[in-house]
Amino acid sequence: MALHDQSRKTASGDSGKAASGDSGEIASRLLAWYDAHHRDLPWRIAPRELARGIRPDPYRVWLSEVMLQQTTVEAVKSYFRAFVEKWPDIEALAASPTEDVMKAWAGLGYYSRARNLKACADLVARQGGRFPDTQAGLRELPGIGAYTAAAIAAIAFDQPAAVVDGNVERVVSRLFSIVTPLSEAKCDIRTYVERMVPATRPGDFAQAMMDLGATICTPRRPRCMLCPLREDCSAITSGDAERFPIRLPKGEKPLRRGAAFVAVRGDGAILLRKRGDKGLLGGMTEVPTTGWTARIDGATTDAAAPFPGNWRPAGRIGHVFTHFALELDVFKTMTDGAAPAGHFWSLAHEISGEALPTVMKKVIEAAIPGATKKQRAH
Repeated sequence: MALHDQSRKTASGDSGKAASGDSGEIASRLLAWYDAHHRDLPWRIAPRELARGIRPDPYRVWLSEVMLQQTTVEAVKSYFRAFVEKWPDIEALAASPTEDVMKAWAGLGYYSRARNLKACADLVARQGGRFPDTQAGLRELPGIGAYTAAAIAAIAFDQPAAVVDGNVERVVSRLFSIVTPLSEAKCDIRTYVERMVPATRPGDFAQAMMDLGATICTPRRPRCMLCPLREDCSAITSGDAERFPIRLPKGEKPLRRGAAFVAVRGDGAILLRKRGDKGLLGGMTEVPTTGWTARIDGATTDAAAPFPGNWRPAGRIGHVFTHFALELDVFKTMTDGAAPAGHFWSLAHEISGEALPTVMKKVIEAAIPGATKKQRAH
């Protein structure tokens, strides 16, 4: 295992339970803490409800786990509530047009998740509306990778699966003082988690590990004295918990440039178009822009506008994607012309309901402050 030699020596003393993998005591303490301190989340069945025989709905578990990928819990709550209110089960989601799902997802980012969400709903609905109850079966569904399959299997189906997200990686890295860089230590971390997963309440154990990382074993200034595993943690013994997990230095993200064009009709409608289904922001709605990508810049002047007009500068916006940063020079014009081929006009009171990614909302706001906020239809 990728343990520091000194950690191995420390483990033979008071921290021996963690380093030697005494999973029973670790799981017992963690579950007792979770029973008292779990977060109340709209997709979660609390321990007291489980004790009364209420089981998690696989649909809600799946939906929340897909939404939570690369997104914070606080950002997801309102989206989750809106989704389950509109689509209370897998059949309802499958019956909905893809465009409506993309609109409801707008602002959550990583839009391939929304496309896979709809594809998965369609497949599960065609197969009778029931999710597979094993990790292997879940992995066969669109958009469900190793982590999501393990989370659904553990939480929804009570399978003893090792669920490892960023919070869990941090907890385990500190618990065992893993000095191998995180990018190379993931297999070791998963092995540790597999040893600790209890035969009973594996779903609660998975959620307890996540809650511990989110509320106690935080990236900065962890609250070690409140941790239920403090007696087991070798990083606490060394007094250097914030050192873990070890990360390699990140390189700077490349900066890409381009231009975006906000055309406004006399009645306030804005010219939009739909992006292709593949690639970055696939299937989402945008104002016309130049041909920037993650690898190349686009044109940055009004010479690249979608039609001739009195285009005036309306500022510059910045946005950070996973692998690159983007700056767009924004231009605006007023027009009463017809929409060019492949474009359409969206009325002012409809803009907030379009499938606009955050970067496009920034563009429109630069040209027309307040335009993407919800407005009352006239």
